[in-house]
Amino acid sequence: MTSPPLGAARATSTPRAAARLRAVLTYAASLTVALALATAVVTLSGHSAADTLLALYQGSLEGGASLGQTVDEAVPLLLVAVGAVVCTRAGLFNIGQEGQVLIGATAGAAIALSAPGPGPLVLALTLAGSALGGALWAGVAAVLHYRRGVDVVIGTLLLVFVAGQVVSYAVNRDFLLQESAVPGQILAPQSDPVPEAARLPRLGEYPDFNVGGGVFLALAVTLLLAFLLRHGTWGFKVRMLGLNPVAARRAGVSAGWIGGGALLLSGACAGLAGGVVLTGGVYRLQPGLADNVGWEGLLVALVARNRPLLAVPVALFFGALRAGGGFLASTGVPRYLVSVVTALLVLAAVFPAAYAELRARRRRGSGGGA
Repeated sequence: MTSPPLGAARATSTPRAAARLRAVLTYAASLTVALALATAVVTLSGHSAADTLLALYQGSLEGGASLGQTVDEAVPLLLVAVGAVVCTRAGLFNIGQEGQVLIGATAGAAIALSAPGPGPLVLALTLAGSALGGALWAGVAAVLHYRRGVDVVIGTLLLVFVAGQVVSYAVNRDFLLQESAVPGQILAPQSDPVPEAARLPRLGEYPDFNVGGGVFLALAVTLLLAFLLRHGTWGFKVRMLGLNPVAARRAGVSAGWIGGGALLLSGACAGLAGGVVLTGGVYRLQPGLADNVGWEGLLVALVARNRPLLAVPVALFFGALRAGGGFLASTGVPRYLVSVVTALLVLAAVFPAAYAELRARRRRGSGGGA
């Protein structure tokens, strides 16, 4: 077997190098524009742009504690993103992770507050229950899609609002998950705290670098799914179904089993993210527990171009934005201003990937019409 000529290899590598350079320049230009707009917004509101950017840096990257907070914020985003990648590879677009995170946390809280046994066992059952809760919630959309023809986007999106009502009902009923009554104290819409023995352990101590044990769980899930998608028979069927459903069906791939399974797995990852948030930092079930983890996890998957391993650094970037934004709000900067600055930086991260996807679709469209 003869190898390709040297000139052909160079011709192939040149477009790839040009594409990579174009991507780097696009990201640099996008971030530059976002920083300029953020500076203008902060300055016009009467605050110091330099102090604002410094606070973002201090809250996310300066010192061990800030780095640990960035990692902690990135962990649930990574879990949601990896699940979204699996679902998208199967040709389905799950956008209901925000609700799946909430339902996963609800199932986890119910188990953590009622299951007997040693702490590590209860923690394992809590996380497993959270994943199962998220999977079952996504399974509702899967059944609606494959049995009734309801679009996955519509089904998963509407279930987000139902999930919010379910959690609100659960934490406002004393026979479900409302916190225990204390004489002279007004009950809040939240559950009792998760037992300390059933919480994720932390490595390191404040103010040095310290992270929750969920980071190892998220990395393990990411590596496992990345390997299966690339090298496993199941991953091959998922990719085949996403690329060409007709050819996949003719090859014996069941859209219901493979596609529905991918949707359930996506929900399980989101539910597990809810369990990690519950046992790793919040410790109580609350209606606002998800805190946009589901939506931002979707953005992580989009920026990573549906590549599980690339989602790791992207999740860290978004985690830094969340950690820096929280620190910025604590310095007295109005919350709306923090949201505007964070949103501009998020758009800067998302725009290049969206632009590249639009260019690719235009090329395919022009090629198909030729």
